[in-house]
Amino acid sequence: MATDKELSDFLKSVEKRAFKRTVYAVRDDDAALDIVQDSMIRLAEKYADRPAEELPLVFPRILSNATMDWFRRQKVRNAVVRNLSTFEASEDEGGEFDLLEALEGADGSLGAESAADSVSRAQILQMIDLQVGELPARQREAFLLRYWEELDVAETASVMGCSEGSVKTHCSRAVHALAKALRSKGIAP
Repeated sequence: MATDKELSDFLKSVEKRAFKRTVYAVRDDDAALDIVQDSMIRLAEKYADRPAEELPLVFPRILSNATMDWFRRQKVRNAVVRNLSTFEASEDEGGEFDLLEALEGADGSLGAESAADSVSRAQILQMIDLQVGELPARQREAFLLRYWEELDVAETASVMGCSEGSVKTHCSRAVHALAKALRSKGIAP
């Protein structure tokens, strides 16, 4: 059974990655925040009695299910009601998730690098961020679970509800697509 501290520490450790993964899927910061918060609440309410070692496997599945539920609700909502405000330009563009914030050290610094290196790295990360967002949904999900969440193939297959072979295929295609897109922009390993 996970203690309150273990559960809290786990949720703190996954919040930014979960948010980013969900933003990639739903492409709406506010909706992503709601989905992640609902998933965290569901984990705390229904799975707090599980051992702490199981939390990294249970939470991504809860998050995936919550994201799919959001898409289902959106489909029904859009079929019944057309919200005209979605056609207007957003007045508030602030509050976006910053990928560099996720890379900061515990002391808040990005390390000892020159301003040119910092700008170059920020531009490369922004390009990678955009390219990951362009991947097909299943490839993006497999890529993020494997390389962002650091789950192994079996764990990723369990979370995605598919075979290990499918996970390997999705990851391979995602990596090749990202490499090709980044090479076309002049970024090579």
